[in-house]
Amino acid sequence: MFKRPRPLAILVSAVFALSGIALGSGGIWLISLGGSWYYFLAGVGLLAIAVLVWRRDPLALWVGGAVVLVSLVWALVEVGLDWWQLLPRGDLIVILGLLLALPWVVRGLDRERPDRTRKMGWMALGGTLAVACVIGIAAFILPSNELNGQLPTRQASVVDSSVPDGDWQAYGRSNMGQRYSPLSQITPENVGKLDVAWTFHTGDVRGKGDPGETTYEVTPLKIGDTIYLCTPHDLVFALDAETGEKKWSFDPKIVQPAANDTQHLTCRGVSYDVGGRTIAPSASATTTPASPDCAQRIFLPTVDARLIALSAKTGAVCPGFGGADGTVDLWQNMPNVTAGSYYSTSPPLVTSHLIIVGGAVNDNVSTSETSGVIRAFDLDTGELVWNWDSLNPEATAPIAAGQTYSVNSPNSWSVSSYDADLGLVYIPMGNQPPDQYGGNRSANAEKFSASIVALNVETGKLAWVFQATHHDLWDMDVPAQPSLLDLTIGGAQVPALVAPTKQGEIFVLNRKTGEPLLPVTEEPVPQGAVEGDHTAPTQPLSALSFKPTPLTEASMWGITPFDQLACRIAFRSLRYEGRFTPPSTGGTIVYPGNFGTFNWGAVAVDPERQVVFAMPVYLAFTSTLVPRSNAEERVVTDPNTPAFNENFGAPYAAKMGPFLSPLQLPCQAPPWGYVAGADLTTGQIAYRHVNGTVQDLSPVPVPLKMGVPGIGGPIITKGGVAFLSGTLDYYVRGYDLATGKKLWEARLPAGGQATPMTYWSDASQRQFLLVVAGGHGSTGTEPGDSIIAYALKK
Repeated sequence: MFKRPRPLAILVSAVFALSGIALGSGGIWLISLGGSWYYFLAGVGLLAIAVLVWRRDPLALWVGGAVVLVSLVWALVEVGLDWWQLLPRGDLIVILGLLLALPWVVRGLDRERPDRTRKMGWMALGGTLAVACVIGIAAFILPSNELNGQLPTRQASVVDSSVPDGDWQAYGRSNMGQRYSPLSQITPENVGKLDVAWTFHTGDVRGKGDPGETTYEVTPLKIGDTIYLCTPHDLVFALDAETGEKKWSFDPKIVQPAANDTQHLTCRGVSYDVGGRTIAPSASATTTPASPDCAQRIFLPTVDARLIALSAKTGAVCPGFGGADGTVDLWQNMPNVTAGSYYSTSPPLVTSHLIIVGGAVNDNVSTSETSGVIRAFDLDTGELVWNWDSLNPEATAPIAAGQTYSVNSPNSWSVSSYDADLGLVYIPMGNQPPDQYGGNRSANAEKFSASIVALNVETGKLAWVFQATHHDLWDMDVPAQPSLLDLTIGGAQVPALVAPTKQGEIFVLNRKTGEPLLPVTEEPVPQGAVEGDHTAPTQPLSALSFKPTPLTEASMWGITPFDQLACRIAFRSLRYEGRFTPPSTGGTIVYPGNFGTFNWGAVAVDPERQVVFAMPVYLAFTSTLVPRSNAEERVVTDPNTPAFNENFGAPYAAKMGPFLSPLQLPCQAPPWGYVAGADLTTGQIAYRHVNGTVQDLSPVPVPLKMGVPGIGGPIITKGGVAFLSGTLDYYVRGYDLATGKKLWEARLPAGGQATPMTYWSDASQRQFLLVVAGGHGSTGTEPGDSIIAYALKK
């Protein structure tokens, strides 16, 4: 005889029915795409429980136990004891099971069946729930799937002596770009005692009229007893290295482009000329005598495409460089001049007599962007010495008045390196816009895009080129400053160049010839570009590679089965055949995405131990090409927003973004970020540890260690400690270089998406760690304006 359901039974039945309908209907969709049958079957099971609870039938307990058991077995088969992967597979099922097992619910299941049926069913359900909980607890406390090795402790004799031990005179400390300091006061044994020594606030915080990517990516310099740094709006500050007190500041009074016209407000750093001479004014500045204060100078690139020379002592403009105003106009001889579409986001490279400048162009707006030319100016006068235009690479003599460089040539927006002994400048190259379509690229554009170029410092002539991505359709610029050091390989000392890439490769090359020191092979990649384009048949793979494990449907993630199911459906609906799957009109998963496994923060190398310390990041993106009917119409952006990814002049615009769930969480399972160490002489990865928490990324600020993305780079010290502040949680951390284990962390007031640096202060005989916490607009971290120095107590 049917008994009318009680109110509680109605509520419980409704919860199970709604959950079952959602999983079952989504499961049918997933099956139609060739995906897992689990969600459909789980939905059927939940619907069966809903009916049985409505009917007050104790068989609901038995079905509930079966659903828990089947879900547990399925989850373990798919992902093993991976806690973060088990969570979305089990949380809803366990919660529903606990709901069904409540005494008030069980007592309501009183349909006319033997009482033993209800009692045994409750025990069966309780048993499966207990097993599920025990397995969940075990997965939570068991060590994560990390690589736990140790780096070698060799001590090579050849180190960079071009910079005093206590200084940090260039973006990567020196033009070698090692991000390594020979200071050793801070060690694994005492790093936990670091404390704030001083804090300085620049007053420059992201404002209403700024573009979204307004970022503090600056690595300050330290020369003598002074710190030098720039801010997103190109303010320059000189601070006392011991106290943080301001010595001087300079405001270039930039003409800021409209937010819709520029992609960045970024200053990664200023450059330093060691000088030792008095600079004579050029002919255009004969009425303004040069100041002795300009014997050492700071060079500032600005958002309105100027390069300004400043006195390192006073902050005053140094006349004679480019004219009486101490300024070189970087728009000179450039085609298609549009405010905000070009400027140098990274510090120029300073040699003994030249300053070498690249620049960023707006990404993926049009095929008629300005030139990506690399130029070398006389360090004293600012006169052009040579220019290297990647679309006209043989014409390196200074361009004639009235002529312009090539339109839309591949550019270099990152930081270059320099070997004074070899006389070679090493330039990381970006792609020719647009990034996602290459059907119209010339032979030179194909050759130099996404490559490392070595140029003769005196003439600008090409010495060699190594391409990191062939026919790049994924925005895989070479994003980072190459690191230069000497390696001992096969018993011989070899001049090496270490180049991290967005796709996860770390290429180790002979910097004299460009030939690989660690093997590079060509691996076949997916084919089938859109009409009018093609894909390269192979892509280079380094013996030292942090390429991600290919995604599968089981890699999809969520907080609950519902958003995980949505990600599985999306995964099956999009094109994905592994790394380098070409963009498509139906949508493609790009993994790693253009955020990059490595980005402009680069890596740190230890020239004595001959090892690398890195922060590999893994985030999938999607790329969908949208056919254009004409060259001017917007098809992927609103008229009141920046026209990025419109690709005016190309056959396709592009919709791009991270691969996210309906809850705006990554569709791929964590971890998303690591720290890692590898031997540069063998390519052997020694360790890889999950890095960072979701404290500042989740609605509830719980510091769960899931491994979060980061942007910004690490540094290494001779004392055996590596430092990093770029994770998207607001911490600076110190690590044991040998093992990668975290030794120390300190909370930051804002995002620290910049590369820190370290220096020595004679005033207190202490080693300092300097961290910039200003936030990063495109990653959404908290904006700020803090420069924070840490040191051991006196």
